[in-house]
Amino acid sequence: MTSTMFSPLTLPNGSVLRNRLVKAAMEENMAGDGQLPTKRIRRLYERWSDGGVGLIITGNVMVHAEALTGPAGIVLDADSPLEPFRQWADAAHRGGAKVWMQINHPGRQVRADMPGVAWGPSAIRVDIGKQSKRFAEPVEMTAEQIEATVLRFAETAHRAELAGFDGVEIHAAHGYLLSQFLSPLANKRTDRWGGTLENRARLLLDVVRAVRSRVGADFAVAVKLNSADFQRGGFDADDAGRVIAMLEPLGVDLVELSGGSYESPAMSGRSADSRTLAREAYFLELAAELAQSSPLPLLLTGGIARRPIAAEVLESGIDLVGMGTALAVDPELPNKWRDSGDAVVQLAPVRIDDKAVASAASMARVRQQLRRLGTGRAPRPGINPKLALAKETAHQKLALRRYRSWLESRVTDGATLERV
Repeated sequence: MTSTMFSPLTLPNGSVLRNRLVKAAMEENMAGDGQLPTKRIRRLYERWSDGGVGLIITGNVMVHAEALTGPAGIVLDADSPLEPFRQWADAAHRGGAKVWMQINHPGRQVRADMPGVAWGPSAIRVDIGKQSKRFAEPVEMTAEQIEATVLRFAETAHRAELAGFDGVEIHAAHGYLLSQFLSPLANKRTDRWGGTLENRARLLLDVVRAVRSRVGADFAVAVKLNSADFQRGGFDADDAGRVIAMLEPLGVDLVELSGGSYESPAMSGRSADSRTLAREAYFLELAAELAQSSPLPLLLTGGIARRPIAAEVLESGIDLVGMGTALAVDPELPNKWRDSGDAVVQLAPVRIDDKAVASAASMARVRQQLRRLGTGRAPRPGINPKLALAKETAHQKLALRRYRSWLESRVTDGATLERV
């Protein structure tokens, strides 16, 4: 077991990960002034690197300053200073881990109170029942906006490489923009970006090509993809297998498999699909099926917190094990597993009937742990999820005021704010 979990993995581009354990992306929403990484972010990533993972994938870094998943999101675009990102990469490298930047565009998954734009493949709002009005009413993207978005992803990847990151992960899961284009439920277009899976995958494939053209051969390019959306008539495991095959000839080094969206938050362990219930690795069954035919290395993320489960993932044919919440609670978990394997992370389930509120409370509880780690304190996983959500709501209000002011100042200072 140990020889597998702690053996190195060589990726298609030749880069080597020191072991099979990955700190998966969690959206920290901890940006400081200028939507930039701060000292707290650096301290947090030092703790993860020292904790023994082979690879760290950052939380969302946004490619479009006018489209953020949350008001404290980090932005890296053509106008962002690089030095804070260099310091971030250096911090994440401290313990010997590789570090990849997850790059993303939220598309229609933008809060209604946020400034900027809410775009989607079609003008279809996120449907989370009575909470739906929390999200903006999206507009259907024009061809010019789609093409500009491809260039934004490529620019962010290029600047990530300049800042010293080892790779990028293009986020095409969890209902964000690229995932929206893949979904037949969110994408009702009748042009070259809609209809068949080949058309719905066009934006993702164009982004991958553009990113690969702007970075070096030894810079890793990964894609995060839903194994399924867990919505009737949505993107499913067969679609995922076909998209992985489309990605293989484009120079992709790894595909991370997850699942769900805000409409069906399976990534929080709250899916109605029977295959994700009553097990720690939410998406293992689907991922194991995909691993049988995948031409690319696969990373599985979703609820993994115990070494026997991590071993089961690897034994199923998956190449890497991604952990998020577990490492927010105990950043030393990989080192502990190497020494004995007995360490266990447990979080009480969030018992809130409204699945959208439950998902938000679950994420808020995790973010409280990240902030504690970033200020040098120990995690406090026993915090009441409702209290965590209240604290997060207050934090978001302050961040929203700061983001509005920053966005306005960019116009004043002459930075490029485009509606394309």
